[in-house]
Amino acid sequence: MHDENCLFCKIAAGNIPSKKVYEDDDVFAFHDIAPWSPVHFLIIPKAHIPSMAQLTEKDAALMGKIMTLVPKLALEQGCEPYPEGGYRVVANTGDHGTQEVHHLHVHVMGGPRPWRKG
Repeated sequence: MHDENCLFCKIAAGNIPSKKVYEDDDVFAFHDIAPWSPVHFLIIPKAHIPSMAQLTEKDAALMGKIMTLVPKLALEQGCEPYPEGGYRVVANTGDHGTQEVHHLHVHVMGGPRPWRKG
């Protein structure tokens, strides 16, 4: 379930270099190449799923895994603990949702504000 033309599939496969945050059999996390905040990384499924719009009930465990990785990885990457610290979790979906790479990905952004964007 990989798309040989997909940028994120190539990153997850190790064919394009990235600054890895986390990897297991199902997911890959890496730093954003154009960060909007002091901490900014992406979590993607290794399987090619174009966007949130294509998720089905069979993907519930995978999405649960991604979402439960967020707090662990956010703290490891330098976000301060809740409630004083924290982070944003964003999944852009489709053209109106400003999705640029059509492989499901969750942005995790945190660190002291103000951020350049968002």
